[in-house]
Amino acid sequence: MKICLVSNREAMGRFVASEAAQTLREALHQNGSARLIVATGASQFEVLDQLTHQPDIDWSRVTAFHLDEYVGLSADHPASFCGYLKKRFVDRVNLGAFHYLPGDEDVTATIQKVGDLLVEHPVDLALVGIGENAHLAFNDPPADFEIEHPYLVVELDEACRQQQVGEGWFASMEEVPRQAMSMSIRQILRTRRILCSVPDQQKADAVRRTLLGSISVDVPASILREHGNTLLIIDEASASGVEPSDRKNWEIIP
Repeated sequence: MKICLVSNREAMGRFVASEAAQTLREALHQNGSARLIVATGASQFEVLDQLTHQPDIDWSRVTAFHLDEYVGLSADHPASFCGYLKKRFVDRVNLGAFHYLPGDEDVTATIQKVGDLLVEHPVDLALVGIGENAHLAFNDPPADFEIEHPYLVVELDEACRQQQVGEGWFASMEEVPRQAMSMSIRQILRTRRILCSVPDQQKADAVRRTLLGSISVDVPASILREHGNTLLIIDEASASGVEPSDRKNWEIIP
């Protein structure tokens, strides 16, 4: 894993979108098509906005997949990731296909159907973030590092659910669903390239624990250190928990 430090969220969005666009262009040139995993949440606002403005991507040859979704939410709920992705990404580019995880349909059938499509061919790029509890997708600690299924149904822990309230997606803890559909850790790690965007002060402790110490199911994002083609992109705020002496190999992005 390589660590890149940018100044703020806006710089992160520009840099990650540029890197993502180049990866997609290379896949389109080499294979004639590209496959992409798309995350949601506050960490992806600037990334997706900038990505939809990148030039020279034939989006009609790109197939994209949904990373995770709450169980029980319809697409018109303000916190639905289906609605988020439709508004912020899918409606803004001419994708060949986008495979949603609808939260208000049969969960078992959904993860089987989309999972079967996902594993048909290798995925070129995943855009992800990490949670305040260092979750990766909705794989909260202690995460399952071994399950091979492309998607699974997970129980959301209290810290994860509290983050959703803190970010304004729900008015109270009582409104936050207790379960979600999530891409598995093993499936995420099968992606050829991972761009993990982590802005803001509230993620500083998660970043510190992801980078320092042992790789552990109690710090799900730490597993990214085993992936040979991951960029972890952090800003000055989210990097604040890491001492200068532990930043020696970071790349500074102007």
